[in-house]
Amino acid sequence: MNADSARSWLTFSAPVAAAQAAGRAIVALESTIIAHGMPYPENVRTAREVEALIRAMDAEPATIAVIGGRVRIGLSDDELELLGRSGEAHKVSRRDLPAVLASGETGATTVAGTMICAALAGIEVFVTGGIGGVHRGAPETFDISADLQELARTSVAVVCAGAKSILDIALTLEYLETHGVPVLSCEQDNFAAFYTRDSGFRADYRLDDPAAQARFIRTKWELGLAGGVVLSTPVPTSAEMPREEIDAITQRALAEAKEQGITGKAVTPFLLSRIKSLTGGRSLATNIALVKHNAEVGARLALALKGA
Repeated sequence: MNADSARSWLTFSAPVAAAQAAGRAIVALESTIIAHGMPYPENVRTAREVEALIRAMDAEPATIAVIGGRVRIGLSDDELELLGRSGEAHKVSRRDLPAVLASGETGATTVAGTMICAALAGIEVFVTGGIGGVHRGAPETFDISADLQELARTSVAVVCAGAKSILDIALTLEYLETHGVPVLSCEQDNFAAFYTRDSGFRADYRLDDPAAQARFIRTKWELGLAGGVVLSTPVPTSAEMPREEIDAITQRALAEAKEQGITGKAVTPFLLSRIKSLTGGRSLATNIALVKHNAEVGARLALALKGA
């Protein structure tokens, strides 16, 4: 499929189309965090607040989803509400995109799915909460997120609070290294761990300045080195959860998932929901704080890339 035929599946919102025509910075946002990552109404409220933060920094947000047989690049308030309330949106990664488009059903894009759609739309920066990765126990289950392969093949910069702490972060970083995906960090030397600031593992390079981040990314792509770049930034200190507490709760949630036979794409939503319950909602507050912070970092990077 050539680029023109692929783009024929895209529908741009009026604000995103206008921003693209004017050459303004655009930041892609995923929709799985709305449909599967947070409960209603916090999910929709957070999505709107994140979009407002990006606009306040003079960039344009483009939340991506599959609705009515089209890839929507930028959503209306009604479409955000639909995703937040329905409970029936498919979780759309690379393998799911053709099926959900062909059926005309509603789908919320994952990190991998959003990267694909952002690249088709010509958007270079994508903000998420945390990337997927190698799941704990993967040597036996082979449970590895499709996000990692997408990072190896699709040229979009992904701003995140590291990898979700429910994962095996050491193996996730090994996988990214093997596939040539650079892992940048800002604000600290180490890779972040979603609910906690420090995973205990160093990133490949620390670049705090958005202009330096943009030069690195632009240089990579101009050399013909296809694939994404991970930019890790930690959750604000005020919202961080104690590492020992979140590790113990994660182990309990993982054991419950195994006992209940939960596998595949259902694992992460189950774990996030259980962790929210076991922390009395504190993990949700942390999740919201880190997503907003990531949006600010992503907007600054998107603006810098325009001048790189």
